[in-house]
Amino acid sequence: QVQLMESGGGLVQPGGTLRLSCRASGSVVDIYNMAWYRQAPGKRRELLAIISRASTTNYADSVKGRFTISRDNAKNMIYLEMNSLKPEDTAVYICWAGTIQDTYFGQGTQVTVSS
Repeated sequence: QVQLMESGGGLVQPGGTLRLSCRASGSVVDIYNMAWYRQAPGKRRELLAIISRASTTNYADSVKGRFTISRDNAKNMIYLEMNSLKPEDTAVYICWAGTIQDTYFGQGTQVTVSS
């Protein structure tokens, strides 16, 4: 079992920056890929960025060039640096981890982009 805890969400003005963190606990040695998703009200959950254990990354077109995912294996954490935030980035941001046996989601952290 893997537990994921996100932090760092909040209210930010358009054009602003926010950094999200996700700490993994439990069977962390089994984790290979980790990722960030988001879900806005009435919309489907969207995969934003994924990072391998070796820190190979891939991004959704909607956030490419604005968001950066990073990983610290020693601390069992991933991060999402979000720049040039837009009102349409408002959503619950959710951490994900994958093992050979299963996949896990965190509870999420709310990000609101508004003036």
